[in-house]
Amino acid sequence: MWAGSPNGVERSLVEAEGVPFASIQTGQLRGMNPLTALANAGKMVVGIRQSLALLADFRPDVCFVTGGYVCTPVAIACRLRRIPVLVYLPDLTPGLAIRMLSTIAQQVAVSFPETAAYFGAKAVVTGYPVRQALLDAVNNREEARQKLAAALQFDWEEGEDRLPLLLVFGGSQGSRSINQAIWSALPHLLPQAHIVHVVGVRDWPLLAEHMPVLPESLSRRYHPVDYLHDEMALALAAADLAVARAGASTLAEFPIARLPSVLVPLPISGGHQFPNAQKLADCGGAVIIRDEALSEKLLPTLNELLADENRRLQMGADAATLAVPQAGLNIAQAIVRLGSPA
Repeated sequence: MWAGSPNGVERSLVEAEGVPFASIQTGQLRGMNPLTALANAGKMVVGIRQSLALLADFRPDVCFVTGGYVCTPVAIACRLRRIPVLVYLPDLTPGLAIRMLSTIAQQVAVSFPETAAYFGAKAVVTGYPVRQALLDAVNNREEARQKLAAALQFDWEEGEDRLPLLLVFGGSQGSRSINQAIWSALPHLLPQAHIVHVVGVRDWPLLAEHMPVLPESLSRRYHPVDYLHDEMALALAAADLAVARAGASTLAEFPIARLPSVLVPLPISGGHQFPNAQKLADCGGAVIIRDEALSEKLLPTLNELLADENRRLQMGADAATLAVPQAGLNIAQAIVRLGSPA
C-alpha cells in the first residue's frame, strides 16, 4: 500500500504499477505564515486519523518512508501502533522532515557512509536504488541510442551518428534558468552535438517563444520534449554528457550510467542539492555551475567538454566509482528484516 498526498504526482505512477494508493492529508509547518501553519497543522491531525484508519484496515508489518511531509502523519500513526518504521534518506544531508522522522524510526537507510553519522546506531548504508530499466539500458548503449531516437522520432544523420548526445533536464517540473541558458546557446552547441532537452511541462509553452531560428541542418539535431518517463532510462544510457539539477537521483543514476555531468544545484529547498553536486564533483564525475552563473559559464563549459571525449570518458569512469547497482536489494532486505518477527 502506498500512502501519498491527494494531489501528488506519484499517484498515477504508483497506480500504473498496480499498487493500491491511499490519500493522506498533511501540510508543511516550517516557513509558513501563522494562518497557513495553523491550517496545515489541522491537516496533519486529519492525516494522523486517516493513517490510523489505514493501519487498522491494511495491518502492515513494517512502514517504509522516504521523507517529506506526507510521511509524517503515517509515521506517527505507526509509532502509536508500534509498527516498525524504516526511513530512507536519498540526499547526503537530512532536512527537517527526515530528522524528525528519524526519531520515530527504528532504522534509517542512507545512500553513503558519511551520511550515517547523522543517525548513529539507527543507520544502515544501502546505496540509492535505480530502476531496472536503467540497469538494462546501460548494458547496451548503442541499442539505447537507437531506441531513444525511435521513441523521439528522429534519425541520426548519415556520417554523424557519433556526434555526442547532450541530455538536458531540470527535474519533473523543468528548470526555467537551465532552459533559458540552453535556448540561448543552441546555435553554438548544435554544430557539435545532438541535444535531447526535457523542457518540463511548466515551461513547454515557452519553447516557441524562446527557440532561436536555426538552419534545418542544425534544428534537426535539437530534440525537445516536455517530459520523459519510460524513455528516461534510455536517455541516461545513450547520453555522452548531461546538464541537470542535483537532486538525489543524480547520485545514483549518473554513476550507474557512467554519465559525466554539468550540475546546477537548485538554490532553494534548504540547499540540499549543493552537497549532492559536490559529492559527484569531488570524485571527478561532475562540474558544478551555480544557478546565477549559468548565462556566463554554461556555454564555455559545454564547449570544452563536448570537444574533449577523453575527459568525458574519464569523468564517466570517476562517477562510476559511486555506483551501487544492488542498492534496491539492500533496501528490500532491510525492510524484510525489520518487518520479520524476532
